[in-house]
Amino acid sequence: MVMCSGVVLNNNYRPLDPDEFRGFALADDLAPLVFINGADTKAAQMFTLAHELAHIWLGQSAVSDAQALQISGNDAERWCNQVAAEFLVPLAVLRAEYHDQAELQLELNRLAKRFKVSTLVILRRIYDAGGLTKKEFWRVYEEELERLLALAKGSGGNFYLTQAARVSKRFARALVISTLEGQTLHRDAFRMLGFAKLETFKKLGRSLGVVI
Repeated sequence: MVMCSGVVLNNNYRPLDPDEFRGFALADDLAPLVFINGADTKAAQMFTLAHELAHIWLGQSAVSDAQALQISGNDAERWCNQVAAEFLVPLAVLRAEYHDQAELQLELNRLAKRFKVSTLVILRRIYDAGGLTKKEFWRVYEEELERLLALAKGSGGNFYLTQAARVSKRFARALVISTLEGQTLHRDAFRMLGFAKLETFKKLGRSLGVVI
């Protein structure tokens, strides 16, 4: 299951800080789970997802500050970062696609769109490929991080899609069906889903393709 939320429960006044953690993985034979901090930038969440999946593949639970540029002293964290980076942006493909004579910001934007990751991931992979010196890398990184954090402060979106993502779309759909079948009390379902109105429950179910 994959859960994604940027707040505690449904409380928009209790945001989750990406500087504290970007995600975690709970390894389990029956129901392995990945949680992604939805307060992070959308593209950065892609790296977190790949990183936490790598933890699941290792069979390890972990709370992570998953960043492409991070060089951890922990062997497992370092391996998960390497797997995520290669999974999302294979170095051989990056080398073939990177235009080193082009303006760097334009290349970051183009390649980020091409690979569907953050410009910070692309920046790190360009550095890994030998396209930047360490000094150049850190200078551009600080500038790019500041720009992305400003963009990440936007809000909005579809409530029902967001709610399903918060608790895992698979879990939400299973819970709605279980409730309609009488196996779960509406009261318990509302508590796990984070709201208290029957109409909201029905609309969520319909958005998940459950006929109510």
